[in-house]
Amino acid sequence: MTVPEGPEPALSTPGLARRMAAFVYEGVLLFGVLFVAGYLYSTLTQQRHALQGQAGLQAFVFIILAIYFVVFWTRGGQTVAMKAWHVRVVAADGRPLSQARALMRYLASWLWFVPALATAWLAQLHRPFEIFGLMIVGVVAYALLSFAHPQRQFWHDALCGTRLVSWQPRKEARAQSAA
Repeated sequence: MTVPEGPEPALSTPGLARRMAAFVYEGVLLFGVLFVAGYLYSTLTQQRHALQGQAGLQAFVFIILAIYFVVFWTRGGQTVAMKAWHVRVVAADGRPLSQARALMRYLASWLWFVPALATAWLAQLHRPFEIFGLMIVGVVAYALLSFAHPQRQFWHDALCGTRLVSWQPRKEARAQSAA
């Protein structure tokens, strides 16, 4: 993707509702990505039972997600969901992300889920609705923590030197792509 030359638009932080809408939409899109990845893994490993090779599948999915996010974040700064909601990830200074910074952001973004998963493990919760409920509470709590950040950024972005910004394609670029 080429970005038209000229002065950069003002980089403002999108509202929490828009960022969370992109988060939920990303989850919907990732369902398809993970479905294909799971099918590929089970085919390649000749997996016959869902619990067989579970750790390998989890590692494979972790790597597939890393590739997905690093590629999109370093090539335009947006996943499909981020494009739909006009959100872009950039370095703290407004420049595009390097692969190393994008990978660091991917790893740090697990802060959304690790506390809830660790709590479920420590509390020995096994029912899916309990774990899912705990995950929802954890995600909402983490999202609300952005209000404690001076620029309303998520804490994994602050940790990685990245930020989410509102991003509308320029009118000239939209007109060219429509033609």
